[in-house]
Amino acid sequence: MDEAVVIALGGNLTGDYGSSEALLEAALTRFDQAGLPVLRRSGWWRSAAWPDPSQPEYRNAVAIVETRLEPRSVLHTLFSIEAEFNRERTARNAARTLDLDLIAHGRQVIDSEDLILPHPRAHQRLFVMGPLAEIAPDWRHPASGLTARALAAGASVGCDARPG
Repeated sequence: MDEAVVIALGGNLTGDYGSSEALLEAALTRFDQAGLPVLRRSGWWRSAAWPDPSQPEYRNAVAIVETRLEPRSVLHTLFSIEAEFNRERTARNAARTLDLDLIAHGRQVIDSEDLILPHPRAHQRLFVMGPLAEIAPDWRHPASGLTARALAAGASVGCDARPG
């Protein structure tokens, strides 16, 4: 798991698809074509929108991918896939069709203006750590060394997240 490239997927708008799950499944099919073949993926998790629970409920998952791309190239690839699914970046935490986050790229720790790895808030989010613990419970956070299982147990955001 030391070389794992971890990507979180989420969304709460269906776009041109019948459901968020259908849109997210379609997005996952783009990963292979974009040089990010999926090695493992979690099931779908659901959670209330945060911080505004009046927005539609979210669906989330985590995928572990294989790639030779450097972290910035992975990030730009994820932005391209989001754009294909009509992701609009408006207000922070606004409803969205697709949100793809690079959680970790192996054991790399990067803190620059355009990229922070590991993702600076993922370890606090049950809707990220829960799905990751489902497929890689012993994955270790590159900075803290805590496992996905431990981080899921201690998550403080999205505590209502659950499989299904």
